[in-house]
Amino acid sequence: MSLPQDSSTVKQTASRRDFVKKTVATAGVLGFPTIVPSTVFGQTAPSNRIRVGQIGCGRIAQQHDVPGVINSKLADYVGVCDLDSKRAAAGKTFVENAQRRANPNQPVPEIKVHTNYEEMLARTDIDAVVLSLPDHQHAQVALSAVYANKDIYLQKPFTMTIEEGIILRDAILKSNIVFQVGSQQRSQTQFREACELVRSGRVGQLTRVEVGLPVDPTAPDDPEQPIPENLNYDLWLGPTPQVYYTEQRVHSQRQSGSRPGWLRNEAYSLGMITGWGAHHFDTAHVGMGMELTGPTKIEGKGEFPTNKIWNVHGAYDIELTYPGNVVMAVSDKFPNGIRFIGKEGWIFVSRGPTPTTSSDPSVAPTTLKALDSSDPKLIADRGNLKVQLYRSTEHHLNWLECVKSRKPTIAPAAEAHRSTSACVLGWIAMKLKKPLTFDPKAEKFINDAVANSMLSRPERGNYGAVQMSKKHKA
Repeated sequence: MSLPQDSSTVKQTASRRDFVKKTVATAGVLGFPTIVPSTVFGQTAPSNRIRVGQIGCGRIAQQHDVPGVINSKLADYVGVCDLDSKRAAAGKTFVENAQRRANPNQPVPEIKVHTNYEEMLARTDIDAVVLSLPDHQHAQVALSAVYANKDIYLQKPFTMTIEEGIILRDAILKSNIVFQVGSQQRSQTQFREACELVRSGRVGQLTRVEVGLPVDPTAPDDPEQPIPENLNYDLWLGPTPQVYYTEQRVHSQRQSGSRPGWLRNEAYSLGMITGWGAHHFDTAHVGMGMELTGPTKIEGKGEFPTNKIWNVHGAYDIELTYPGNVVMAVSDKFPNGIRFIGKEGWIFVSRGPTPTTSSDPSVAPTTLKALDSSDPKLIADRGNLKVQLYRSTEHHLNWLECVKSRKPTIAPAAEAHRSTSACVLGWIAMKLKKPLTFDPKAEKFINDAVANSMLSRPERGNYGAVQMSKKHKA
């Protein structure tokens, strides 16, 4: 969608990112080395720092994404966007203060406030965007950012449905953008080391992976409330069904750092199976060496409340069988983390006792260490392993370094899609409560029309990534 721009955002000079793309492309054609002279991007050069827009200014943005970007020292925020104008204004103040603390001797860049993400994406002075949004908004906003040629950091899960995931993945792969999904466990040392150990054969032949996840609580439905004047509720609902407003299903109008209600409603999130599952399934895939495939068989059961608002799953048990007959068992009854089990022992990995945000759900206490094993010898001598994986010290920093270098990130789109897909398949199995057979190459269930119908969702009005993709191709 083409939107009007003010004079401050319309610039005739190419952005730093576009300059790099054109320079690298030209160098490749002429046979020159793809090295940009330091005089072009020196400390005093205006094009040196990446100009970032923040879309979504709530809990995960303030407690995780904004600090990650600012602490990288590679980027400046120049815009914030939230369809709740109060949160957008608070986001501006938060970013300004954070940038002032991080760079006390430098002037704080001017930050423009938006309440419609398309306005921000239309700005030519923004190189990259961070999307910290409810799950149901991921696909459409991320796809819009791809079409706007912005580099993207997208909070997990990748998308809400497998159909959306295929569309977004393929669009990213066809583009020149740098993409990172917020699977930050890939940038945490113990997770990388656990996967290197397993793939180097420390547990012997891998036979089973146990994934433990928490659950979110439910509560009785709250009654309808007036829509706050500061909230664009229709845009917030996006492709999901039209339903009455109540704060319980959206986010708090009083506490910006509280855990939002949308996390517990299936129209906007599938629950912990994708909430934390997107992290742990991703680690499991890396440890199994199956980042670009998926399970062939899925079976599961789960408890679902009868409430209409906080209606995501409760307790659950799922089994997914991968190529090579490796079984991934997923349950709220396992310790929160990933246990790789082989013929010669097991290795367990988790985040340990430190939460990512202050409102993370509580988990059952365990005596297991963040990196643990059935025998201490299995995790000793970690320096000279046969398999050495991509190394990143901080997830947002890795993304921004790749924005500069144009190299692949540690958590790219194709792998993010497969991690989320496996979570969604587990959710479908919980719903149908019967064995399912899946073709990971075709990304379809075999001979099951009902299960295949759950790979996508209807889209309301003119919203949704599926409709957007079709219009873009037309």
